[in-house]
Amino acid sequence: MNDTGMLDLDSLRSKIEDGSIETVLTVFPDLYGRLMGKRIVGRFFLEEIAEGGMHACDYLLASDMEMEPTPGYAFTSWEQGYGDLRAIPDWSTLREAAWLDRTAVVVCDALEEERDVPIAVAPRSILRRQVEEASSRGLVPHFASELEFFLFKQSYAEARERNYHDLELSQAYNEDYHVLSGGFAEPVIGSIRRLVDASGIPVEFSKGEASPGQHEINLRYAQALEMADRHVLYKLAAKEIAAQQGASLSFMAKWHTDHAGNSLHVHMSLTDADGASLFAGDGEALKGSEARPTDTFRHAMGGLLEHARALSLLFAPNVNSYKRYVEDTFAPTRIAWGYDNRTTGFRVVGHGPSLRLECRIPGGDANPYLVYAGMLAAAMDGIERKCDPGPIFDGNAYTATDLPRVPETLGEAVGVFEASDFVQKAFGAEVVEHLAHFARAELASYQRAVTDFERARYFERI
Repeated sequence: MNDTGMLDLDSLRSKIEDGSIETVLTVFPDLYGRLMGKRIVGRFFLEEIAEGGMHACDYLLASDMEMEPTPGYAFTSWEQGYGDLRAIPDWSTLREAAWLDRTAVVVCDALEEERDVPIAVAPRSILRRQVEEASSRGLVPHFASELEFFLFKQSYAEARERNYHDLELSQAYNEDYHVLSGGFAEPVIGSIRRLVDASGIPVEFSKGEASPGQHEINLRYAQALEMADRHVLYKLAAKEIAAQQGASLSFMAKWHTDHAGNSLHVHMSLTDADGASLFAGDGEALKGSEARPTDTFRHAMGGLLEHARALSLLFAPNVNSYKRYVEDTFAPTRIAWGYDNRTTGFRVVGHGPSLRLECRIPGGDANPYLVYAGMLAAAMDGIERKCDPGPIFDGNAYTATDLPRVPETLGEAVGVFEASDFVQKAFGAEVVEHLAHFARAELASYQRAVTDFERARYFERI
């Protein structure tokens, strides 16, 4: 592993003393996967925060995109006074933020204010519980996120002034794998690669994606919690680096009707405590491949296939997410597994020790802590119950009408999520209620809004 940019408390102290670090960005993820927190002066961080943590209002885990306190949560409310939570640094996440001036960043766990108890509904807590359950079974989960985004010539401020209309993409044609087109975007994309990689987040490569102005930068895989942290830090860094150059980029699942959506393709594998693959075996190869999956792999896949619809709320968490599921666009609409088949919801990739499964259902707007937690829980359930994934799918899944579909709306996804016995057992009633209420509040906000579509359609002609 490339540990360039990683720090420990002693090295942080030295850098603060010699002035090479002045600020410690102290953060934790909210329900959207955004990083919330404070920029703390280095000296004060060492004196007051390093040992006892940072205080923040608990409404951060119960508010909407506009930071409006949302009624109806059991976790916190006006009636309960919207008190504090404690954000305790996880020192394994401490790293230099190379894209910022003399700044380090540390990701925190959210604990109750009066007790050393993790807050159950915090995204990092949700994933950590699944990782701990996996560890108790001798399983070590590894993940990798492939995130797509669109790059625009306008700054975020300019985009807002235009109401996000008539924005100029960084390129005018589909640039999938185009090296020439990628070169035109290199001032921004190259800066993201270099500065993210220098921040303890190993980068593999960048490439043009399947729409004008669309790009992908791939990060090196890691164990579950570390990879989720890398994912959210990378998104923050990418946006800030683009902004520093007067540009903007968006991970929105479907930013425009006429362009492809932004996917989050999640690669997952399981090893034992010594690092040996639990997915790669020496049995019968899958048709047309050298992949020889173990029973553990098959059962994990069986669990994911069985629970994919119930987990779609985690894969596609807002109303816009479901507009990405358009046939023949590399966004899956049906739930099946196939070897190296990009039309299915789950794609089997690699062979030998690199054998892994790829979940293609999430979009770029998904919260990785919740996506990974859901996938891991489903895989463990499949292994425990020895779920049979059935025959591997061969062909075009978009035209296979006998396959189960991904939910088509956020409302449908919430209903399936809440009704699932598996979801209730895996996450517990408190978490299920919190996440379902979060989604319903998001849906209600959308349903109240008057859109450009409605004005264009009805203003004059109705």
